[in-house]
Amino acid sequence: MLIEVVSLSFAFVFGLLVRQVGLPPLVGFLAAGFALNVWGPAFGLPPQAGPFLDHVAHLGVLLLLFTVGLKLKLRNLVEPAVIGGALLHFALSVSIFGAGVLFFLDIGLANAALLATALAFSSTVLAAKVLEAKGELRSFHGRVAIGILILQDLIALVVLSVAGGKTPSIWAPVVLLLPLLRPAMHWLMDVAGHEELLVLMGVVLAVAVGGYGFEVVGLSPEVGALAMGVLLANHPRAQELSHSLWGLKEILLVGFFLQIGMSGLPDTQALVFALGMAVIMPLKGLLFFAFLILFRLRARNAFLGALSLTSYSEFGLIVAAGVLEEWLVPLAITVAVSFLIAAPLNRIAHPLFDRLESRLRRYERKSYHPDEQPVSIGVAEILVVGMGRTGQAAFASVDRAGLTVVGMDADPDKVEKQRSKGRNVVYADAEDIELWQGLDFTGLRAVILAMPHLEGKLIAARNLRKMGFDGPIVANAFHDDEADPLRRAGVSETYQAMAGAGIGIADKTREALDLAPRAAT
Repeated sequence: MLIEVVSLSFAFVFGLLVRQVGLPPLVGFLAAGFALNVWGPAFGLPPQAGPFLDHVAHLGVLLLLFTVGLKLKLRNLVEPAVIGGALLHFALSVSIFGAGVLFFLDIGLANAALLATALAFSSTVLAAKVLEAKGELRSFHGRVAIGILILQDLIALVVLSVAGGKTPSIWAPVVLLLPLLRPAMHWLMDVAGHEELLVLMGVVLAVAVGGYGFEVVGLSPEVGALAMGVLLANHPRAQELSHSLWGLKEILLVGFFLQIGMSGLPDTQALVFALGMAVIMPLKGLLFFAFLILFRLRARNAFLGALSLTSYSEFGLIVAAGVLEEWLVPLAITVAVSFLIAAPLNRIAHPLFDRLESRLRRYERKSYHPDEQPVSIGVAEILVVGMGRTGQAAFASVDRAGLTVVGMDADPDKVEKQRSKGRNVVYADAEDIELWQGLDFTGLRAVILAMPHLEGKLIAARNLRKMGFDGPIVANAFHDDEADPLRRAGVSETYQAMAGAGIGIADKTREALDLAPRAAT
């Protein structure tokens, strides 16, 4: 019990400290891992993470990948930018890192190739974490980044199998039959209810069926957990399941970041290696940006996608643990340093692009972009930005009132679904300054900001006012402390979500009383 108490206490204290300086808590969790490595023995802890923390970390990664799968569509993996970006980046990265390792280190061609392969991957956990925190997992650049990461993970599995002399079991092809289980899994979703059984079902599918099941047949448990999520992605309650697992997943992932920090204390050589890799890390991002531009993405999505992929991967540690054990600690330090750099940069990704936009847009290809945004919203009186449950309800209510309304969302799948219902909804990313600079507002009377995250609403409101829109802007707020920054950004009225639900219930009650026969007096 002591290791749990001390580890969680260290994680909380360091997470709280880094949050006070504007860094994401995961940076504090990494620092806590290193602190435990140094001071843990004074509290009676072992110098390494140990089986308990390893197990917790593994469960956290499985649940994270399961929830990523819940938001993923298989067709997203066959986009040219995903396949081309992943394969070209991997081939060039291995060549560059391999040449560098051979030049500076005397470790032989085979080990240099394996080390270069480990460094070529990007962190699935970090990218999924930062994209999810900003609500961008299903945005265009988020889907491309996750698709590239999945292909990288599949490459990693092949490398591990070949280099480690391991081959999948003869039963491995059985996993190809998993889609046949989709009807049964959807039925389970329908009957599991909305409480603890739904959470438990998600954990069983992610850990037992996907994780352990794939491991038994010699395949990656991480890919198994992801596959389980993908099989449920089209179910109407997939997002409800993802939200139900959110808190449990976040707590377990603390163990993952502590584990990296506790992988070992570095010597001078390991520190020099990690710092050297940190200096070259921007090259990974530059290559991703170049390849995504090559596949005709706009500069903004290429930049945001590339930045989310600019890190070293935890899969590199898995490769090292399997075939390069002597490099495990240097790689662990390298991964941790990359997280310390990448996490804060991803936090300010949008303002960073705004500063660099004029330079980066020079590299855009002069052709049709698959992530093209509209230049006009047509003849519309009301614009609803964000077509989640709140946005859909607002859209329907405005439409019933006889006003001309158009919706906007950054999730192409959500846009397609709304269009199939006959609604006028366009694909556009409200956090893109370029959108607001080129959008025609003629005839627009009011804007409803119904996105889930505060940052997106602030960016949209500021740019609407900057471009001269003087009509009312109404935004939903999930917390009381969001109202003031929204008003400073130009929002006319805020609508507190929970208070709004209470008002809606009261309205329905009044309607019911008006329709019910009055009791005799």
